[in-house]
Amino acid sequence: MPGLKERTARARLKKTARTVTASVVLLAGTGLVHASTLTLDQALQTAFAGNPDLAAAQWEIGIVEGERKQAGLIPNPEVSWEAEDTRRDSRTTTVMLSQPIELGGKRGARIDVASRAQDAAGIEWEHKRNALRADVIQAFNSARTAQQRLQLSRQSLQLAEHGLRVAQGRIEAGKSSPVEGTRAHVQLLEVRLELRRAERDQANAYQQLAQVMGAPLPASTTVQAATQSMPTVPPASRLLERLNETAELRLAKLQIDQREASLGLEKSQRIPDLTVSIGSQYSETERERVNVVGLSLPIPLFNRNQGNVLAAARRSDQARDLRNATELRLRTEIQTSLEQWQTANGEVEAFNQTILPAAQSAVDSATRGFEMGKFGFLDVLDAQRTLISARSQYIQAVSEATDARVRIERIFGDLTVSP
Repeated sequence: MPGLKERTARARLKKTARTVTASVVLLAGTGLVHASTLTLDQALQTAFAGNPDLAAAQWEIGIVEGERKQAGLIPNPEVSWEAEDTRRDSRTTTVMLSQPIELGGKRGARIDVASRAQDAAGIEWEHKRNALRADVIQAFNSARTAQQRLQLSRQSLQLAEHGLRVAQGRIEAGKSSPVEGTRAHVQLLEVRLELRRAERDQANAYQQLAQVMGAPLPASTTVQAATQSMPTVPPASRLLERLNETAELRLAKLQIDQREASLGLEKSQRIPDLTVSIGSQYSETERERVNVVGLSLPIPLFNRNQGNVLAAARRSDQARDLRNATELRLRTEIQTSLEQWQTANGEVEAFNQTILPAAQSAVDSATRGFEMGKFGFLDVLDAQRTLISARSQYIQAVSEATDARVRIERIFGDLTVSP
């Protein structure tokens, strides 16, 4: 049977374990676990939920809904009171109720303009959402690239430190000149400077990612590493067939409809509105009340709204040219981005299959040969620099491929979703 002290120690140990477990669960539930890996999906969900620019665009839909409601309202009636003669015994008073009646289809034209604005607000929100998604992917990729460059700098530091140890060993054995040790030490200092720059660049990239997401990142957060397989480049013909479905081109087409609706509204303004009045007049002198009916209609003699009609017609022509310019720009951007994407994918494949393995093999061979006295340390340095440069170019190729895909998804949205 265990003693009292042993049972007390076990009880305390169980209580401590339960407390630690509860603390870990609580931290995980509140997102405060410091050692965490941020995925792209998590970054996108956070941005869609907390980005203030997207939230502001969402309010625009409610704004134009109110404007659409206001556009359908008819004018309010007007009550007037008039008194002729200020003397009480000879005064004549008139009470009138006037109702403006819109002619020429003004109310329907206003509703048409407001309805087009409603459609535009929805498409504009979709466009901003696609832009935000592209910005998050871009910032995430920049943070991932900075993280990879930092890892590369640390690997280069290990490589330079190993080269320095090998050089010092041969110098101590009297097999190499002290000059080779100096070269190795200079190489190590250069790599340390590059490491500090990489640490600074990663911190800046993480801050940019947090800004786009609209939420701060915990101190020890890392972004998920990229996979070796690159996304397949979609055919240009398939994307160009979907060009009219893009939010930007749909918005440009809708702006033509908006300008046409505004032109119709300006044309309706050429027809004056009729005001119908009905009331009662009482004369103190004659002690008699009579009914009063009136009609008023402005005479469109000088102002027939011809200037606004002309301006609206020119805006409509301008919207058509802007739509054509938008289509031309999107076609050029799609083709250019696809070519860059395809080229970068080819470079990544070449680095993975040939260049990086060959550069690593050259470093290993040069280091072994230097230890055996077959090569000079310059050969080792050259092989190390070639490997470091190849790794840096590989990261750059991956970044260029991602940038090209981001430009395509900024236009079409998520390419993984079926059209």
